Amino acid sequence: MKNRVIQTVDLTKTFQGGVVGVSGLSFQVQRGSVYGLIGPNGAGKTTAIRLLMGLLRPDHGTVRVLGADLMNAPCSVRSLVGYVSQSQQLPSWMTLAELCRYAAHFYDRWDSGFASHLAHCWRLPESRPVGQFSSGEQRKAAILLALAPRPQVLLLDEPGAGLDPVARRELVDALVDLIARGDGATILFSSHIISDVERIADCVGIIDRGRLVAGSRLDELQTRMRRIQIIFPGDSPPPGFSVQGCLRFEVSGSVVTAVTQCFDPDYVESLREKPGVRVQVFPIGLEEIFIELIGHINRGASVSPLSNELEN
Repeated sequence: MKNRVIQTVDLTKTFQGGVVGVSGLSFQVQRGSVYGLIGPNGAGKTTAIRLLMGLLRPDHGTVRVLGADLMNAPCSVRSLVGYVSQSQQLPSWMTLAELCRYAAHFYDRWDSGFASHLAHCWRLPESRPVGQFSSGEQRKAAILLALAPRPQVLLLDEPGAGLDPVARRELVDALVDLIARGDGATILFSSHIISDVERIADCVGIIDRGRLVAGSRLDELQTRMRRIQIIFPGDSPPPGFSVQGCLRFEVSGSVVTAVTQCFDPDYVESLREKPGVRVQVFPIGLEEIFIELIGHINRGASVSPLSNELEN
């Protein structure tokens, strides 16, 4: 339990008009993990992070960060959590240096040297009012203010939004630096840029319509899901042939192409042992996994419980 730095159990939030933010959302993040939360627009990612931050009160369920509900947690706990919202607004009249001096009063672990280092690396003028920054520069400044306290937990809602590819890479490098300190920093971030998630996250949660579709270590998810092509002798596959754990199944003559969420090497070998049958197995990346799982649900099908494994 001590290693579960972030935990939600059956978390539910509905807004005025019956709009569902999250519904029965349960997941957990281990200390030192980087957890990427991905999902379609309106899936509930922002709502989930705001609930974690204590900015929204859930209708049902529990949420804990560092063992506390941040809505009622003391400042000593809240100061250990860094946060960047999807639409961060900074005081436009203050310079970055003034913002840093102001923010430092709220954090015992504030690292002014690290803040200056990030400002230099990201080419942010410390003496210019942030209202004169570009939107990308303002995004970087907000992230700098979240990183400078050297938080134990970092919650980022679409941190790469509005950043060019170079700036996004610099952000990833800063997050890697935070992790490399080796003192158990834990990061949860949402993103539509799946390549960034795949680059840095060791765990991933896929959310749709407020519910967790898949949640596991990224390498486990990629090991479990495969595209399989099976070529049968003759003009068509045997009558009634199917692939276990299949998300998508296509037949073209004697060729079957399937995407499975329950890849079993022994099952594949048993197919290869059949006379005249040829089988090829292809790995798939996180973006394709995401598309296949969401598409499977949108077709009205359910996802195997194997795709909902949580970190222990």
